Amino acid sequence: MQSTQQPVCGPGAVRRKAGKRRIPAFWVRQFHTWHWMSSAICLAGMILFAVTGITLNHAGSIEADPEITTQEYTLPAELLRSLAAVPDSAGPETVVPSAVAEWLDETADVDVANRTPEWNASELYVPLAQPGGDGWVLIDRATGEVIHETTDRGWIAYLNDLHKGRDTGTAWSWFIDIFAAACVVFSLTGLLLLQLHAKKRRSTWPIAGAGVLIPLFLLVFLIH
Repeated sequence: MQSTQQPVCGPGAVRRKAGKRRIPAFWVRQFHTWHWMSSAICLAGMILFAVTGITLNHAGSIEADPEITTQEYTLPAELLRSLAAVPDSAGPETVVPSAVAEWLDETADVDVANRTPEWNASELYVPLAQPGGDGWVLIDRATGEVIHETTDRGWIAYLNDLHKGRDTGTAWSWFIDIFAAACVVFSLTGLLLLQLHAKKRRSTWPIAGAGVLIPLFLLVFLIH
């Protein structure tokens, strides 16, 4: 007569069963997919922002030699009359007349359509701030004299302004937001992957912890 032994279900067996629980393979594949896709989206942006982070941190020691260009024109008489029709008390909400804006675009290659003008009784001034430089257009409302000046501070200043989002417009602002969201996905999925592989790599959490503690130490003790 054979005796059948029932499986022992003690605390040790429960711990062994609990220890075998793993994240489903589907989610592991998803973590890897999201991680590499977000890293691919972030690649160019992370290189740009890392390099410009260095140039901005050492901006005082990087010499810039601005190049200033000044051009002068004369506004046609019929367009000058359209400026004369604008009240002297006009504010920045009063846009440049479309005919004058088209003439500036064709003659001086200046787009003032989406700029904020500054009006007074004698002049129309339009600031033309741009990444890596500056500029402006000044029109004498009495004589029609037009002065267009641009300042180019070079490629480093241009890339630094891209980093800061200075005068870059709506499209670049959207890019920065999307890039930042992709960086968050990249970082969080990287953290989840660290957790998956931490048992086989004992240095995982000490290194990750150092990445948190080092900047925290600098903020608390070395920045005043």
